Amino acid sequence: MQRRITWLGLAVATTTALALAGCTGADKATELDPKADVTLTWWTGQSDEAEKILEGLADEFEKDHPNVTIDISSGASSTEELLQKLSAGFASDTYPNISYSFGSWASELETSGRTVDLRDKVDDPDLRWDEFPAAARATVQPTGDKIIGFPALVDNLSLIYNKTVFDAAGVAYPTEDWTWDDFRAAAKKLTDPSTETYGYAYSVSGSEETTWQFWPHLWQNGGEILTDDKKSAAFASDAGVDALEFLRQMAVEDKSIYLDQTDTKFAQLFAADRIGMMTSGPWQLYDLNTAKTQYGVTVLPGTDGDHQTVSGPDIWAMFDTGDVNENYWSFELMKWLTAPEQDLRWNVEFGNLPLRESEIDTPEFQAQVKALPGLDIMAANSANAINSRPTVSGYVGLSEAIGSAISKVLQGQGDPREALEDAAKKADDALAGN
Repeated sequence: MQRRITWLGLAVATTTALALAGCTGADKATELDPKADVTLTWWTGQSDEAEKILEGLADEFEKDHPNVTIDISSGASSTEELLQKLSAGFASDTYPNISYSFGSWASELETSGRTVDLRDKVDDPDLRWDEFPAAARATVQPTGDKIIGFPALVDNLSLIYNKTVFDAAGVAYPTEDWTWDDFRAAAKKLTDPSTETYGYAYSVSGSEETTWQFWPHLWQNGGEILTDDKKSAAFASDAGVDALEFLRQMAVEDKSIYLDQTDTKFAQLFAADRIGMMTSGPWQLYDLNTAKTQYGVTVLPGTDGDHQTVSGPDIWAMFDTGDVNENYWSFELMKWLTAPEQDLRWNVEFGNLPLRESEIDTPEFQAQVKALPGLDIMAANSANAINSRPTVSGYVGLSEAIGSAISKVLQGQGDPREALEDAAKKADDALAGN
């Protein structure tokens, strides 16, 4: 299933350079004729059930617009391979009109010089652009200069708790008013070495799973990932040190955190009633329901009433092929696909969060909430995704640097301040392109 890969797209470390080579062909239309026959190439980045849903929607669009032919495919054998394939396509001038893209690629795609710019279109009231979550809107505008496509998928981290583990320990379930101190106290009570049960779990693989779990702690403490000019790391601040020290105390002193080297085992242990809490997203709910795990969902614990979370939106990147008719119909296709009526039959039907808040009260989404309890809370939690993960080209290197630092500290191998300061130096090198 493609869903898990989608959420953690930033785990893919790539520094592929997107070459600006080739030229538009002489046969490209330069004057708009909406009735002219066009063929659009659409790389979905999906497989199996998800791909079939999108192919069905493409067929429907073609029937409604007989002059439009959509050449739809996954684009590559896995989503991660799309960036490399796009780079090669830019060099040979054979790139698609539309491609699914991880949000972490956005700035690299923009700097390729191949993306469209939708800034003059998003003010159209019919588009209802402001209905997309703020983090998703920020991701498709990576440098602030262009809007390079449409949001494709939204998510966020919420607190998922195992009712069986809580009941066995006699601990009250988490509430939306919980602080991190409440969280820590509960995790300690839930931990039982005799049964190898832990209150919480955290990835120490050093991947983006490690990193993005940390960002809400940083933001809630008043910290930032980058400086205002986005050229240097800012996480090695007092706020960052306080956030990492909190997790270190839980892991090293309380020993209430299961430290997962794999990014995947903690979810399996949670489903098996061996972990009391995990901070995760919608992709977990299907597996938990399949395992018949008794669970609940709420927002992340907060700091002084701030329950900020993190979102990792993915996008439909749109590329300028030099043909105004293709560009016109690419926009119309994505406008149609991301409208609530179609999103209910795409993201919601597949079990993802809806792209727009207006979909939450629909019968279709409520049916998914019944099938996947807690999905409605995760959807509402999108409002707490105030900040967005950076989309600067050096983010992958930054993520690796701080992810490694977090992992070492949680395993008792370093001081939070020294580890973050060292990580910041490595992150600055990555941001500088070194």
